[in-house]
Amino acid sequence: MNQHRSDLHALAAAYALDALDPAERADFAAHLPHCEECRGDVAEFEATAARLAGAAAQDPPPALKDRTMAAVDGVRQLPPPVPATGAARRAPRVLARKAVPLALAASVAAAVSFAGLAAWQYQESQDAQRRVQQAERQLDAVSTVLAAPDARTVHGRATNGALTTVVSSDRLNQGVFTATGLPTPAEGTTYQLWLDQGGSMRPAGFIGSDGTVPLAGDIAGAGAVGLTLEPAGGSPQPTTDPLLLLALPA
Repeated sequence: MNQHRSDLHALAAAYALDALDPAERADFAAHLPHCEECRGDVAEFEATAARLAGAAAQDPPPALKDRTMAAVDGVRQLPPPVPATGAARRAPRVLARKAVPLALAASVAAAVSFAGLAAWQYQESQDAQRRVQQAERQLDAVSTVLAAPDARTVHGRATNGALTTVVSSDRLNQGVFTATGLPTPAEGTTYQLWLDQGGSMRPAGFIGSDGTVPLAGDIAGAGAVGLTLEPAGGSPQPTTDPLLLLALPA
């Protein structure tokens, strides 16, 4: 990066991701004890990276074992074989003829039940894998922006009390949005992000709770980042007063 000392404040994100060269890291480490703002930025970026990394390493759903065992318990099993007694040998042949289709039906039912269980487990596994892949892509996108040489950071507070941070890179034409203390939205609503591009608000994605998300759209041409509460699914244009309109560095 080879940035001048006056730009040390811009290195907080790269420092948190261990993306500085040794000389820059030494300079920033010497600066950090004397700058409360940078210490706060580093702590915030480290916490965000940890949350995203955790999202990319998901354990199986806790209820998976219980649901599997419950499904197994519901499968009817065949009785164990019992040596034939004299009375059984004298039983009418009609009973033996009936027992064969009953046993076959029970076997088919068990096979169908296990097939359904296997398909359900496969779907659960596929869904979990897709969530992990999505989290990994998001982590890569966020890490790339935070480590950009020209990364710029601005902070703001939404009208609902949430603390927000935007990190943007003109060179990458990308940005990320972080929220802390974001209240749970009312049922049927969602938080929607916006980019103010020449006075026109363009949709820039959603954030459902505390965390960090990439901003969709051309961040390089945006003058501000907005946050509103919209109906579930989002809106093409803001329909409520902005909770946040955070100006980006020129």
